[in-house]
Order: sequence, then C-alpha cells, then structure tokens
Amino acid sequence: MEIDIKQIRELMKAMKQLGVNELELEGNEQRIFMRRGQGVPMGPTTVVQTGPASVMPPAAPTPAVAITPAAVPKTEAKDDPKATFITSPFVGTFYTAPSPDSAPFVSVGDTIAVGSVLCIVEAMKLMNEIESEISGKILEILVENGKAVEYGDNLFKVTKS
Repeated sequence: MEIDIKQIRELMKAMKQLGVNELELEGNEQRIFMRRGQGVPMGPTTVVQTGPASVMPPAAPTPAVAITPAAVPKTEAKDDPKATFITSPFVGTFYTAPSPDSAPFVSVGDTIAVGSVLCIVEAMKLMNEIESEISGKILEILVENGKAVEYGDNLFKVTKS
C-alpha cells in the first residue's frame, strides 16, 4: 500500500475531530505514527513511516472494532419540530450492517435508545460503530449503504422521545 497524502489528511482530520492525540498503524514492515499537540517538533501532526512504502497488501475491511459516539444531533427538521438529524462524526463510507449478509442495525420505524448502534462508518480501513446519543424513532435513513459521507452529513432523521 502506498501512502496516499489524501488519506493521511483525512486521518489527521478525523484525529482532530475525535480528539485523538496519537495514532499508530503497523503492518508487515510498515509503521505509521501520528501525534497531534504542542511540543511535537515537526508541527501539529507528525507522521513517521519506516520500511518499504508498498509492503502492506490490500486487506478486506476489519471487523467493527472502534465504537464512536454519533455526532450530536445537528438540527431540527423544519417539517417536524420533534425530529432531529444524526450526523456523521467524520469522513468515511457508510454501512447499514456489520457485513453484507447481516441484517441492518436499524430500519425505518425502529425505536432506538442512547447507545444503540445505528451504522458503521469506515475510515482508513477501520470500522467505526456509530452509536446514538439520543432516544427516539428512526423516521428516515438518509444515506445509501456503501456511499461516502463527509463530516456533518445527515445520516438519520429521528424523532426524539
């Protein structure tokens, strides 16, 4: 896998948005270490790579391992004052289920509670389970399975309970 500066920038953005100060990725003979914050000699984000640049073979996405709370519901829907949107906490690929053969985490009409897993957003081959920070009912799923999402994109329309 060659290091792609666009992917590094997305990873740096995700680190900042999630408040992560250090990140280390390691595979085969390649290691990437990133650090944010003061006192770092190379600037706000440091990237260190060792070993050949193309030693990591492309891999299938890893199982869901990181649990990330969903971004705070963004805004109320104009047509329903009790409705709100749950937004993407970072850039990635939206998945409705843990695997192609599995049932979706939620469907329209489902009741959700705080901590309910709503979807997965894959970022840099890391599967992040997005949990709800509100209780309510799913009114609408606003993103198609497998589509790219940006930070702040509306994922679900929910009525708060």
